[in-house]
Formats: sequence, C-alpha cells, structure tokens
Amino acid sequence: MVRMHAPGKGLSLSALPYRRSIPTWLKLTSDDMKEQIYKLAKKGLTPLQIGCAKSKWFLPIGRKTNSP
Repeated sequence: MVRMHAPGKGLSLSALPYRRSIPTWLKLTSDDMKEQIYKLAKKGLTPLQIGCAKSKWFLPIGRKTNSP
C-alpha cells in the first residue's frame, strides 16, 4: 500500500519476516496442520473462523511450516 498524501512508498503487507526458520516450539508438521484445517472446513466453519482458530492455537502461517 502507498501513502496518499506523502512522498513515501509505505510498507507492503507481503513483507517477509526477519526469521524464516520454523519455531522450535512448533510440534505440528505441515500435513498435520492441513488435516486440522480440512476438518474445520468439513464442519462448516468459514475461512474467517478457521483463521481465528489458528490464532487461538498459536499456529504460524502455513508457508512458514512448509519451508525446509
């Protein structure tokens, strides 16, 4: 996003975090995380509710768990 009334370009929302490694406290694999998301979707939860549930369980972004 850019600023409307200033010469600066602003910070994009797709900026990568400084640390790209998987957190050491994370015990779930990416497949386990996908299974949990699929179960919630089959129950009829909306994507917003699934995202809130992920935040409640302290799960990181899916892309970060897929990296080696």
